[in-house]
Formats: sequence, C-alpha cells, structure tokens
Amino acid sequence: MSTYKAPPCSVENPYTPPAKPADPGSPDAEELMSRDQIESLQFERLRWSLHYAYENVAAYKELYDEHGVHPGDFKELDDLKLFPYTDKEFLRKAYPFKAFAVPMSDLRRIHASSGTTGQPTVVGYTENDLTTWASLVARCFRFSGIKPGQKVHNAYGYGLFTGGLGAHAGAERLGTAVIPMSGGQTEKQIQLIRDFEPDAILSTPTYLLTIADGFRKLGIDPKETSLKTAVLGAEPWTEEMRHEIEKTFGTLKACDIYGLSEVMGPGVAGESGETQDGSHLWEDHFRPEIIDPFDDTVLDVGRPGELVFTSLTKEALPIIRYRTHDLTRLLPGTQRPGHRRLGRITGRSDDMIILRGVNLFPSQVEELALQQPELSPHFALELTRPGRMDEMTVRIERREDATMEQAEDAGKRLLHDIKTKIGSSCRIEVLDPDILPRSVGKIRRIYDYRNKPKGTGE
Repeated sequence: MSTYKAPPCSVENPYTPPAKPADPGSPDAEELMSRDQIESLQFERLRWSLHYAYENVAAYKELYDEHGVHPGDFKELDDLKLFPYTDKEFLRKAYPFKAFAVPMSDLRRIHASSGTTGQPTVVGYTENDLTTWASLVARCFRFSGIKPGQKVHNAYGYGLFTGGLGAHAGAERLGTAVIPMSGGQTEKQIQLIRDFEPDAILSTPTYLLTIADGFRKLGIDPKETSLKTAVLGAEPWTEEMRHEIEKTFGTLKACDIYGLSEVMGPGVAGESGETQDGSHLWEDHFRPEIIDPFDDTVLDVGRPGELVFTSLTKEALPIIRYRTHDLTRLLPGTQRPGHRRLGRITGRSDDMIILRGVNLFPSQVEELALQQPELSPHFALELTRPGRMDEMTVRIERREDATMEQAEDAGKRLLHDIKTKIGSSCRIEVLDPDILPRSVGKIRRIYDYRNKPKGTGE
C-alpha cells in the first residue's frame, strides 16, 4: 500500500482517487450524478484546489497577491471569476518545475508539450494523478463503445507527448489488450491491424486517413478491417471528417476525445458512441468556463468563445482558470446530464487566420471541402504576401476516382463556397493524389510564407 501523502493544505482534500473497479465496463458513480450534485462536488473540490495552489505554488501566491484576491474569498462557484486567468506564459515563467506543488520525490512522471511555438510547458503527475488520469481515459473509451476484453491499437505517439502513454494507461485500466504501436511506420501499422485484428484504434483523425490510404495502396479496402471503434483526438476535426472516416471504414464508429497536457492530457472529455453528439466534459474533475477571447468576460452556456479550465483534483500541477485558446461552446449534457458537453472545437485563437480583415480557421475550409465528392480531405493552406495584400491558396488533392477536370470543377465550387460562407477570397490549386505530406500525428494545415521566402515558412 502506498504511503504517499500530498503536501499540507489548510483545507482538507475531499477527493480520494478511485480504486480499480470490480466491473470496468460499468459507469463510474460520478458519471451518473445530477447537475446539482456535480456543482456541489465542484464547490468542495474547487475550494480545496484554490487553497492548495496558493499554499504550495509560489507563482500562484504571487499572482493572487498581486490581484488582491485570496482563496478565502471563494464562497460560491460564481466567485471563481474573482481569480485571474493563467496561460502558457504563466507556466513557462515557472519552467521547468516551479509550477509543481509537490517535491520531486513525489512525482512519478514528467511530460512536456512541444516547443514549436516557444519554450516547452512541463507537466508532472503524482501517483494519485496517474490513477485519476487512467480512470478518466478509461471512462472516455468505455463511453465511446470500447469494451473490456477487446484489443486496442494505440497509434498515438509515445514519449513526452501525453497522448500515447495517457491512452495506453486508460485502455489497460478498462481491461483491454493494448497494442502499443505509437505513431508513424504506416506500413507496420497496416500489418499489425491485419494480423492482430484489433477491435478499436486510437489516433488523430488525419492519421487514420493516412492509414486508410496505405490500405488502398496495397489493394485492400479499409472496410475489410476488424476495426469497430475509433477514438480520435489531438487536433480539431469536423462532422464532415467524421462522415469521411466512417464511410471509408464502413461499420466503424468514430468518436472524439478531448484533452490537453496542461490540464491533464487526453481524457478531459469523451464522446458517447451511442449519440455521437459531442464530448461530455468530466466535471467531477474539471470546472470549464467559456470566455470572450477579446475582453475576457465569462459567457453563458451556448455562446461560443475560448475554453478555460480549472482542475479540481490535481496534485502535482494544479491548474486554475487556464486559457486553452481552444474555441468552442458549452452545451447541456445528454447521455450524462450532470456533465456539460463541448461543442466542436472550431480552432484555436492562436491558429486563427486573419485574411484581409476576415477571421477564418482551417476547420471551416475542411468542412466545405469535404462537401465536394471529387476533393479529398488532404489539403493545406498557404499564406503569402506577394504585394501589399495577403493572399491564401488552398492546395487540395483530388480523389483517385475523380478526373482532374472533375476535381477542378469542384475546386471552383469550393472557391465560391469559401467566398460566400466564410467571406474570404482565395485561390484553389487542385493536385493529384499523394502530393501533400501525410499526417503521422498532428496534421499541419497552415504554411505561412508572408514576409518569408517560400519554403522557409513555419
């Protein structure tokens, strides 16, 4: 039995990590709570989280003291708005380990986000954190239709990225047999899917399409695989992409999973395989808010804005009002009425393209492109500034069963749709199949060459 104890806090921690369930195929008790029960639970756990962060992380104490607010000011759930937001910059200033609330001897794992847009953000987990994380990922997988005893092919990347190991631990806790393939090596992925006949696959949506392309190149119809369930995440995707994937694989059901490293990793929210109506946020562990990304005001349920999270049970890295930059909205719960749902992530506020005064996201182009039967889901957006004005070119591949003439006609329709439905002018360049780079994890959609020689844009 573990003798680990969390750092001291003036408020007793009301949460105890769950024991391994006797029946991993049944819902957790917290899943079935009413909205009133969830909010009562949130208040008690949030009260502890605020005091715990303030008393054990110097950066939080300094931030709250600067803003003249104290955890004792938290008297009801709405009082959360009294506390300042945090973001990646807050964590980067604490690089590498100053945001941790526990000594290094109590950590059991360290992950880090990619540093492609700056210094990496570092996240850590205690033994209790890892137990909680695995239980929530297992909840997501079960909710999406994966059952104990099934085989699960894990094509999320292992390593510092939280996806691979997070998904692996959750699948094991659910009682499945995990095939730890990781990302890349598409030919090997195909061989193992054919030979091992897994029931479910875990990957990004675009990489699953890359795997499907690999099957076709071998003369194999992806519909012939054993796959019944796909739990897909780590990048925004649309309903049109869901239809594309399910049409490609036949009887497979594609469900969303949401998470981010700073908040926990995958498993923050999961989608029902029965209704496929958006991911339910597990509000027994996280308190979500939607804010206006421009004036920072909290918005009502149903209004679109930027997603903000507060953790309720984390020990190593408590997160209070963390700005994710993900753009979405909150919706009432359906299959789990006590837990609200996420609307589709339309993009990230820091991925938004402003083109001649019009705001647009790659997901909007994906949604329109996949309405053209002659065009494939493989596309990229190139931004240039040949003169005084910015220009965007949509480079998109035709489908193999469409002629170039048919695809170019579809490109003209796409051009019209982008102009009338998004409000932006652009160029469409239709390409033959297999010209654009394929995803081996998170897909890159935007190539920004403004003020840079083409070929050097990042």
